[in-house]
Amino acid sequence: MSDPASSLTFDWLYRGTSEIFPDRPDSQNPDESLTARIVSQGDRPLRVKLGIDPTGADLHLGHSIPFRKLRAFQDAGHTAVIIIGDFTAQIGDPTGKSEVRKQLTPAEVRANAQTYLDQLRPILDFDTPGRLEIRYNSEWLSGLDLARILELLSQMTVGQMLAKEGFSERFEKESPIYLHEFLYPLMQGYDSVAVNADVELGGTDQKFNLAVGRDLQRHFGQKPQFGLLVPLLLGFDGVNKMSKSLNNYVGLTEDALTMYSKLEKTPDALLNQYFELLTKLDLDNLPENPRDRQKLLALDVVSQYYGEAEAKNAQAAAIELTQGKQTDTDSVPEYSLSGVEFPAKLFFILNDSGLCSSSGEGRRMIKNGGVKLDGEKIADVNAEFTSVEDLAGKVLQVGKKKFRRLTA
Repeated sequence: MSDPASSLTFDWLYRGTSEIFPDRPDSQNPDESLTARIVSQGDRPLRVKLGIDPTGADLHLGHSIPFRKLRAFQDAGHTAVIIIGDFTAQIGDPTGKSEVRKQLTPAEVRANAQTYLDQLRPILDFDTPGRLEIRYNSEWLSGLDLARILELLSQMTVGQMLAKEGFSERFEKESPIYLHEFLYPLMQGYDSVAVNADVELGGTDQKFNLAVGRDLQRHFGQKPQFGLLVPLLLGFDGVNKMSKSLNNYVGLTEDALTMYSKLEKTPDALLNQYFELLTKLDLDNLPENPRDRQKLLALDVVSQYYGEAEAKNAQAAAIELTQGKQTDTDSVPEYSLSGVEFPAKLFFILNDSGLCSSSGEGRRMIKNGGVKLDGEKIADVNAEFTSVEDLAGKVLQVGKKKFRRLTA
């Protein structure tokens, strides 16, 4: 087991870190320097908090960034404390939102939380005793009485709250801001009090919430936590953060071939950020050729989730498919035609198989020349197939990254 104070360089702490606050790395005061806090703790692990509100079912590589940092703390001997916001998710984090968030039921939150944890197993250490705590903030938030809620509200002014990202824009536009939304950062901050956090992790858009946690800990007589912010991973468009709604993402539940095919097309301008945030590879010894860098990135990331053998299978399959060759590898995800009613339009199959998000998108992809069947481009937007036998055993491809082997 690692000694939490044993790291001399703290490279693991600063790689992929945007900001630590407060932090004076040269200070010997453990209240001013996170490295000094680690050393002063001796063999007592820090309690490193990361809160998640399971408002959806699927995670992508952008979501993985703070969890990778959490794993770095685990590997250095510290305790990861995951706070599942089953209570706060019923409010919804207003950060960066132009309108009120949809409130989820407790059942929806619990179901989403389980899928989150399943997707995080390749990243976090779930098995070493003392390395992971999973807490639900309904444990302490659902029992707050009015006196304690008023005490929390008294720690922040309306002016401070309106300065928060999202609230100020909505206030200027005269969009509705509901009073229950003001409770979100206070409740998230109270989570830090409840678990006595030493460090809280979050994206760069979460600084306000992490700072509230410091203030509340100080109010309740605890030593204030350090805030550690990690970058928001850019999506493949190179402009916006990775997002499923913008279709610029790599999902953690995507099959190995789809994941590899997307990552090997990572734009050159994003490669440095992706290597730093998504791998442990030595950044000073990466291939000079951009194409080799893309392949190395794809192989390394897919290996983390599927193992090296499956990643190499995906690489081989991607090469064959992009060259227009049919492949027998098991890496190509299958789609069963058994539920399709024939005759069937191709754009319907594209939608139903998950290659496109809608039949309309399927029609557009065909029209733009982005759909191939066994390497042959399909040009007819209304292409129709009369039976399963017309398609069974063939590979359907959309763009350069998405494939399905059609089966009977």
